Amino acid sequence: MIYIGIDNGVTGSIGIIRGDEAVMHLTPVFRELSYQKTKKRYITRVDHDKLIILLSDVHGQKCHVGFERPLVNPANFQSTCSAMRSMESTLIVLEKLSLPYEYIDSKGWQKMLLPPVKGSTELKKASTQIGIRLFPHLRKEITKRGDADGILIAEYLRRR
Repeated sequence: MIYIGIDNGVTGSIGIIRGDEAVMHLTPVFRELSYQKTKKRYITRVDHDKLIILLSDVHGQKCHVGFERPLVNPANFQSTCSAMRSMESTLIVLEKLSLPYEYIDSKGWQKMLLPPVKGSTELKKASTQIGIRLFPHLRKEITKRGDADGILIAEYLRRR
C-alpha cells in the first residue's frame, strides 16, 4: 500500500510512504498576474501539470490519499480563495489519475502524531521536530518547508 499525504495549499507539501521508503515534495506551483483590475497583484497557483507528473508513478497501484481539508474563513478572504483554488486543482489531478482520497482534518492527524500544543507557530515547530525524528533523511526538505505536514499526514494514514 502507498500512502500519500497532501497538505493543501500553495505552500503545502506532499508526503509519500511506500513500504520503507518515504519522500516529501513541496507542492509544485507557479505565479501569474491576478485577474483583478483594481491593482496589479500576483497569485500563486498549483501547477497541475507538474503535480500529475509527481503523482503519475503511483497511478494504477494500490494507494490511499489523505487530503487535508482547506482553510475556509470568510474573515480571511484571500487565503480562503487561494486554498479553494489549490483544492480544486489538486482534486482534478487526483480524479484524472483515479487516486482514491479522503479529506483529513488537521486536528485528527495532529492529535495522533504531535504533542498537545496550541498556536500556529508551536504546531509548525512540533511538526518539524516530529517529522525530522520520524524521517531523518528528509531533514533538508522538512527544514526548507518549515513543517512536515505532508509526510505526517501520510504517516497518519499508515498508522490508522
